[in-house]
This record gives sequence, C-alpha cells and structure tokens, in this order.
Amino acid sequence: SDLNDLYRRVINRNNRLKRLLDLAAPDIIVRNEKRMLQEAVDALLDNGRRGRAITGSNKRPLKSLADMIKGKQGRFRQNLLGKRVDYSGRSVITVGPYLRLHQCGLPKKMALELFKPFIYGKLELRGLATT
Repeated sequence: SDLNDLYRRVINRNNRLKRLLDLAAPDIIVRNEKRMLQEAVDALLDNGRRGRAITGSNKRPLKSLADMIKGKQGRFRQNLLGKRVDYSGRSVITVGPYLRLHQCGLPKKMALELFKPFIYGKLELRGLATT
C-alpha cells in the first residue's frame, strides 16, 4: 500500500543516515541525508503539502496519513461519524446564567432518556420498580 511505501522510505533514509554517522561521513553529506529523512517523514504525514508529492510506480501521488483521515472517504467521515452510538444525544450548546465555566447543562428530558437504564437499575435495587 501507499503507507507501506512511505514508511519504507523513512526507514531506509534513517538506516542510511545511521550508517553515514557511524562512518563519520563529511558534514555536508550528513546534512543532506537529514534533509532527505525529514522530507520522507513529511511525505508520510502529509504528502504533497511541502513541494512536490512523492509518486508511486504508476506516477500517482502516494496517499499519506493525512490523506487517509481527511475528506469524505477519510477515516472519520467514512467509518466513525456515521455510526449509531448508545447513550448519546444531540443538542444546541448555549450559555447558562447559573453555570460555572467548567460546567455544562443538560436538558432534563434528554438527561432522563440518556440515564434511563441507570435510573431503572437503581429503582430496581431499592425495590421501587420492575422491568
């Protein structure tokens, strides 16, 4: 995959830099290899953001970590945002005159719906309700 290619580039550059340092290579060569390692890391994180994008064998830019996350087909919108979740609600956030800065208010109706299983559990423990 594209990520494997980008990781491979980082690992190869890093190994090459280590070898040059062990051989006590001239400073200009070490600096150039450090720059190339940084470019490989940059491409892994966000390919194409800093200059020319690294391309694969088919001349197509490789998909970086940022590309995997962003956009409609990215990880968040494709896999995480569209799923149903238990014990969650949706509301409008506003300020409240009786709330401190570190507090948030919850509409009573929503709180009762969200905490219904816990409330029923406590009532059953006390013998006040049955399911």
